[in-house]
Amino acid sequence: MKKKVKLKGRLNMYMRWPIFLSIFLAAATVVMYLLDYRAGLIMTACLVLYIAAASVIYIYLKPSVVDELVNFAIDFAQVQRTLIHDLEIPYAILDDTGKLLWANTSMKEILGEFIDMKNISSLIPEIKADMLPEDEERAYANVHYRDRFYKAEIMKVCIDDFGMDNQVVEMHPEAYRLFAFYLFDETEIQQTRKEIQNQKLICGIILVDNYEEALNSTEEVRRSLLSALVERKITKYMQNYDAIVNKMEKDKYMFVMRQQYLPVLQSSKFSLLDEVREINIGNELSVTLCIGLGVNAGSYAQAQDWARHAIDLALGRGGDQAVVKDKDKISYYGGKTKQVEKTTRVRARVKAHALRQVIEGKEKVVIMGHKIGDVDSFGSAIGVYRAARSLNKKAYIVINDITTSVRPVINHFVDNPEYDSDMFVTSEAARGIVDMNTAMIIVDVNTGARTEGPELLNLTKTIVVIDHHRQSGNSIENPVLSYIEPYASSACEMVAEILQYITDSVKLRPEEADAMYAGLMIDTNNFLSKTGVRTFEAAAFLKKSGADITRIRLKLRDDMPTYKARAEAVKNATVDGSNAYAVCPSEGLESPTIVGAQVANELLNITGIEASFVFTVVRGVIYVSARSFDSMNVQLVMERLGGGGHSTIAGAQLKDMTVEEAIAKVKSVVRSMKMEGEI
Repeated sequence: MKKKVKLKGRLNMYMRWPIFLSIFLAAATVVMYLLDYRAGLIMTACLVLYIAAASVIYIYLKPSVVDELVNFAIDFAQVQRTLIHDLEIPYAILDDTGKLLWANTSMKEILGEFIDMKNISSLIPEIKADMLPEDEERAYANVHYRDRFYKAEIMKVCIDDFGMDNQVVEMHPEAYRLFAFYLFDETEIQQTRKEIQNQKLICGIILVDNYEEALNSTEEVRRSLLSALVERKITKYMQNYDAIVNKMEKDKYMFVMRQQYLPVLQSSKFSLLDEVREINIGNELSVTLCIGLGVNAGSYAQAQDWARHAIDLALGRGGDQAVVKDKDKISYYGGKTKQVEKTTRVRARVKAHALRQVIEGKEKVVIMGHKIGDVDSFGSAIGVYRAARSLNKKAYIVINDITTSVRPVINHFVDNPEYDSDMFVTSEAARGIVDMNTAMIIVDVNTGARTEGPELLNLTKTIVVIDHHRQSGNSIENPVLSYIEPYASSACEMVAEILQYITDSVKLRPEEADAMYAGLMIDTNNFLSKTGVRTFEAAAFLKKSGADITRIRLKLRDDMPTYKARAEAVKNATVDGSNAYAVCPSEGLESPTIVGAQVANELLNITGIEASFVFTVVRGVIYVSARSFDSMNVQLVMERLGGGGHSTIAGAQLKDMTVEEAIAKVKSVVRSMKMEGEI
């Protein structure tokens, strides 16, 4: 053992001084011989005596010195070991497989006494073998062990580093990887953070979204009672969560509460919505609420702005629901009831006047619908085009791909001397048209990514949105005018109402009335779904403007491949309970997604079918068309899949999966949502 230990460094140099001194004395002896022979003899005798004494000392004392050094190192290591063993910070040594080789007292108190040779992953599952660092960097992990929270730190240690760095003895062990493992108790820090988070105040707004309609459906003598009952329900509900409620207006409340109660509200799915809806003192129309909350905002002012934005989303989605905005994350609760059409057209008149001011303030107007445009998107764009031309503004319609459903309608405008040759432009060409002096009007869509040209939205700040679909969290930001009515049957219905108020000089041409009437028919499935009083009033206006039913039917007829594809999809459809699932063939079809939507409508005509889901594959993307009666809210189902739409008409897009996997996924979502009571 001792033979394997060699001195090195400064100590080795110190032990070799007798050799250097002997050489020096030998040289001095030679010089003495040159000066005086007798002096040289005396110097030689002294040199021999010195070498003999130095040799004895070096040979016999070196092992003793080495022993003393080794014993000192061992004693010093024992002191270090004792210090580390009693260190308050939990400390352990792992091998390269994660096995515990040694642990100090603090670590054993946490993990248990008998932990030697156990794998750390078996004791703390959060620590995996692949977390062990490969280089000099350290690995960190947050772990939860026996009701305590720790920050784990793992550091790589190599034994061969000791042999290279120490300056006393030279050792040659085999290279072996070890890892130092530390645990830092952060339980109090985590509890403090949680307490701070729970004590944060969140701002919310409650809006009775059908206040006037509910009062009008109640006897006059009971209206004050209905209003008092609603206020009492809201106040009592919020008091259960230690909230401060302030009535801002007759139908609007603002509240402040601690964030610790938010998970309780979310787990109950904001039961206040159901409690208020159940109020019945003779009112024919149930009272419905919108609740908006702003969470984790940087300031109370920002929290209030987020709450307002959440309320706008709730209203844009049809009301009767709660929306929680947590920074970029938006959560929806409720929204299961059918939207009730408002018979008054006051809002349409107000929006029409506002739209007129926007158009008159700009030099030109660019109208844009959604990708893979349908007849409703095209017809509503034509209506806005006519409004812009009536106000003497240059107008363009952005359309990239002309689908089979749109082609028979658009043919009446292309090469028509009554219209400008540049009436229709692609999104690429529109980049040279849109500027800050352009009014960009979006129809039949409220999500920027789904428009014909999303990049065009960044070229102007004057954006108007006219849509009948429910809003989602990624809707177009900061439009100067937003007119979104989920209860409307179609965008053509909304534009038809606007045209009646925007100016007295608007007069639709027959081909324009045909396009809008066709869009109305398509989105209502020939007036069979989502139709109300205002739907037929819009149809009457278009009929009065020159729409011809026979001419429209001729335009909307299908070709033979389309009809066969639709028939094949219906033939091969499967039924699961009251839901029908079908795959629409896309080969040979110019617009397979539109055919898929038609199949979904056809399946609802079968007895016992309450909802239909049709899957169409186009260029590797699976398009899901969902339709239902009032018994199932397919919009909520499609939102789970990243899509959206209406309660009875919705859709989604699925990628990176087969059709069979897509069908299984939709079925799984439907089953889970039924079990949760969402649909």
